[in-house]
Amino acid sequence: MTAPPVVNAPLRLYAQALRQADRGGRERLELVDPDGRAIDRAAPVDWTGLRPGDTGLLDRCVGPTLDVGCGPGRLAAALARRGRPALGVDICPEAVRQARRRGALAVRGDVFAALPMEGGWTSVLLVDGNIGIGGDPARLLRRCAGLVHRGGTVLAEMHPPGANSWEGAVRLRYRGRVSAPFPWAAVAAHDVGELAHRAGLRVRTLWTEADRWFARLG
Repeated sequence: MTAPPVVNAPLRLYAQALRQADRGGRERLELVDPDGRAIDRAAPVDWTGLRPGDTGLLDRCVGPTLDVGCGPGRLAAALARRGRPALGVDICPEAVRQARRRGALAVRGDVFAALPMEGGWTSVLLVDGNIGIGGDPARLLRRCAGLVHRGGTVLAEMHPPGANSWEGAVRLRYRGRVSAPFPWAAVAAHDVGELAHRAGLRVRTLWTEADRWFARLG
């Protein structure tokens, strides 16, 4: 069997999926292990409108909100429509372009590098699997804790209880092509308490809506 062609930069494949979704495509982006086996449900790339479960999440965004890994701006744009101050940040230029076109304030940036309003955010969002950014959720949560002011919160989406938490190398697969490996992680809801403790946080609220699981950490 011939191996699928590799696109070296994961961001190139991600950007291609975003552009196709922006044209109305319904393809899905898969997360696979280094050998090409699916390790997670396919991720939708039509992230242009609100999904079931988003409303309760947005209701909990109090004060200035930073959307980490904002993608094409679904949540940041929704907060802007509500008149809430929000900024989306993403390392993918195509994602930032689409977010701005949808009315979101968005910048290209890495959560582990310098960002606007360090220590001044009231809420930080880690949604749509973005708690896996960097492959080390405890490090990511410690970073997010440093982005919010004292009393601020991190709102994170997780896998359901009973799912596996993991850290490791993954690839993206889209339209028969796969990316080079990059570090990623997943966190199940039953593990969030221990993870928050490692990051110097605690779980303030755990809730579920539309078969999705979220935690408010502070």
